[in-house]
Amino acid sequence: MKQKSFLNCLAVVLAAFACVGTAVAQESRKNPIVCPWNPVRTVAVGSDPAGQNPFSSRAIQDALDALRNTGGVVKLLPGTYDVTAPIRLYSNTALVGSGPSTVLKKCKGVRTRFVVDADYGELFLTVQDPTGFVPGMGVQIYDSDQDGGWDVTTAVITAVENNVLFIDNHLVRDYRSDRNGIVSNACSVVSAVEADHVTIADLTVDGSRESNDALNGCRGGGVYLHKVKNATVANVIVRNFDADGISWQITEDVVVRNCEIAGCANSGLHPGTGSPRTTIEGNDSHHNDRFGLFICWRVQNAVVRNNRFRHNGLNGICTGHKDTDVLFEGNRIHENGGDGANFRGERPSNAPHRNTFRNNTVENNGLKNGGYGFSFESRAENVVLENNTIRNTEGGKQKAAVYVGRNGLPVTLKNNTISGHALGDVMFEKKTGGE
Repeated sequence: MKQKSFLNCLAVVLAAFACVGTAVAQESRKNPIVCPWNPVRTVAVGSDPAGQNPFSSRAIQDALDALRNTGGVVKLLPGTYDVTAPIRLYSNTALVGSGPSTVLKKCKGVRTRFVVDADYGELFLTVQDPTGFVPGMGVQIYDSDQDGGWDVTTAVITAVENNVLFIDNHLVRDYRSDRNGIVSNACSVVSAVEADHVTIADLTVDGSRESNDALNGCRGGGVYLHKVKNATVANVIVRNFDADGISWQITEDVVVRNCEIAGCANSGLHPGTGSPRTTIEGNDSHHNDRFGLFICWRVQNAVVRNNRFRHNGLNGICTGHKDTDVLFEGNRIHENGGDGANFRGERPSNAPHRNTFRNNTVENNGLKNGGYGFSFESRAENVVLENNTIRNTEGGKQKAAVYVGRNGLPVTLKNNTISGHALGDVMFEKKTGGE
């Protein structure tokens, strides 16, 4: 994975923090009129301050908290940092490591049942066994009926008294103790919530998947952005996280570039819930349990360029609900368990219209139970496949280059190079009688 220097990352941050345009910001330094000029502050973490573990999420968070009002850069020195709660960035802040040798490692998992119903809006839980839970720890709350999507509550423990855990975030649902109500310390490793102009760069996130519970992808990830504008995640490795590697929800103008995401329990990359103008470029998303790239709801006007999506358990790319006007260009999508790219079933009004795949290589997918180069299950209009190489070589299980299901529409094919498929270039699902 390519590594940008700290100076390059800092230059990006400085540009983002400018009062207005770069030229105006430079002029304001000479003769400030509207915006006072303040040099960007940089705080280093990983040295040995008295009385504090420097290699902890608490030390990193203290540094970010110190920059909350001014903005600035937290520079992480090489080392392994123990993470017990999401490291949260604020507007105009950057978290920059020293490359792969800066490792943010999720702490071991702990979980228990709560023994009294946990109701909407409450800020505490009465649990069966509080052992292992401590103030400052991130948690996830759910029950068997409400354990997915936005039904899960995430929070940070503020206090522990006897068998009561107090939390900083109101419960978002009514959770039943008699329906396997659970609280666990599953949480994101790095996050930004309701922030503008943030940068996360040059570090490794280790999710310690073997000892942690799964975390819902809408509410968290190895790196998680929620209600964020103008964010960059660059040169970050996310590995072995028990959820999505990088998840961004309700965002604008997010760039994810030159990252490696591997061994995660759900998707490598998960943009969704209304995230226009996303750029996904130069990443390698591989060996994740489900998808290399799961494009969720209302991801529009995005660019997905020069990535690799490989050896993922299901599809290399999966897209669906109102995910329109996306350009996929120069990607290599190969040896995934299912389809190379799958268009999920949607009603015509919600289908992923006007998507273009250009100059991609899609090969040898379907390793688990067979699959297709492209699979269309929804009535997506104006989809174009142009100048792609779609092939199945000896021993591959990619059955057809393009499969159109009964609810799908034919797509426009232009100048593609297609070879080696047992069921032909384009396969249409047979209609049953009366259809």
